[in-house]
Amino acid sequence: MNKRSYLDIKRLLLLGVLWVFGVALQAHSLAASSLAASSLSTHPSDSTRLRPIPQWLPKSEHFKLQTSLLLQLWSTYSTGFEVYNASTQTYTPVDDRLGISLRRARLVFNGEPYPRLTYTLALFYDQVGYDILSSGLGTTNKDQPSLGVWDAFVQYRLAPQSQGLYLTAGYFRPQMQRESITAAWATTSFEKSMSQNYLRRHLTGTGPGRAMGINIGGLLTGPRLGLNYNIGLFTPVASALDGSSAGLQFAPLWTGRVSLQLGQPEMSQYKIAYEINTFNQRKGLSLDFNGAYQGQTDRFQHSLAYGPGFLFNWGPLNLDGEWIWMLRESSAGSFRQGAQTGHLRLGYNLPAGRFIWEPTAMLMTFSGAKDAEAQARASLLGLSSGSETTYDLGCNLYLDRRHFKIALHYTWRSGEPGAAGPGATVNSYFSQPGVGAIRRGDYLGLGLNLIF
Repeated sequence: MNKRSYLDIKRLLLLGVLWVFGVALQAHSLAASSLAASSLSTHPSDSTRLRPIPQWLPKSEHFKLQTSLLLQLWSTYSTGFEVYNASTQTYTPVDDRLGISLRRARLVFNGEPYPRLTYTLALFYDQVGYDILSSGLGTTNKDQPSLGVWDAFVQYRLAPQSQGLYLTAGYFRPQMQRESITAAWATTSFEKSMSQNYLRRHLTGTGPGRAMGINIGGLLTGPRLGLNYNIGLFTPVASALDGSSAGLQFAPLWTGRVSLQLGQPEMSQYKIAYEINTFNQRKGLSLDFNGAYQGQTDRFQHSLAYGPGFLFNWGPLNLDGEWIWMLRESSAGSFRQGAQTGHLRLGYNLPAGRFIWEPTAMLMTFSGAKDAEAQARASLLGLSSGSETTYDLGCNLYLDRRHFKIALHYTWRSGEPGAAGPGATVNSYFSQPGVGAIRRGDYLGLGLNLIF
């Protein structure tokens, strides 16, 4: 084909396109004119019938913006905190100290804009006034306190007349391990068990333990038997590029939890947050079965977590606990390493006039690799090692259930670094963000929990 013939074909194609466009434009003009004339000569009811009407999703009749303010105001007296001095290879004691801080502070927005569709947005400004050389946990929120996103998700009830099927999507906690998915305002020890922190870092790589994901869950209840289940798929991004990516190799995190409820159920409506103290209103046992799996990433071939848990409420008695195994295998499949953690907690409600007085006790333990070779493997796989033990003994005074609680507790801690020796940062007892290698001390704590 010569150049002239090629240009002739292009002209013909262009003329054809312009002709089709002109015909379409003319037809549109005629239709518009006809519709306008028709609307002038017909009744309004005919016009309404001919014009398309959007069928929008109806709004909820009871929708309103709901807000809540949650505060944990702590006053602690810390003893025995030590900082490692690398030049002398010894631990240096710091002064015992009084600390007053907002251990946790949340601003929560939620509502139901459409039938069966709810949303939750929780903002946090935790650790305001916290001294990182005191015996608490976490980092400080400095003299210009920052505000961040704690939870952000929507939830849709898929079954119109049942609690048996819900879809949750957004930024929230993977549904595994009761201690991780129970809010600090609902636990009966002064501080949440650190077993949840070890598992959260194992699953998502962060202490808050949140990740973007979706979850299918539901609640099935009968007269003396119930079932609460959750299956989730998450995409944590904390492991590479300064916490912005999963790395060159990607695998999603799968989580699952089933809770068999014997006797009275622990909840009447499905939710992804839980309670410990039922304030004498329940006689029942919940048996939990937890599991999580993640495939190959830059750090490991696969990662597992699994274990049982329970909640036993019998009138004034509240008893809960769990045990979780965490396991990872190297990328080459040449070795594997594990750790385990759990807690046991007991509380008993006593009448105090119109209020409730609850003595409580808690034991938490973490156990990882101890010998040098196993600790080196654990470090390569991103696992904590050594051991940690925490004891908590105290009492809670409930003035308005968990909405207004005063707590007085004493917390003891101890840890073993294993073969890593002094100066190692192998677990949370020996490591403090912003400081480095430490030995975490004990503290006496007076706390005020408020929910407005």
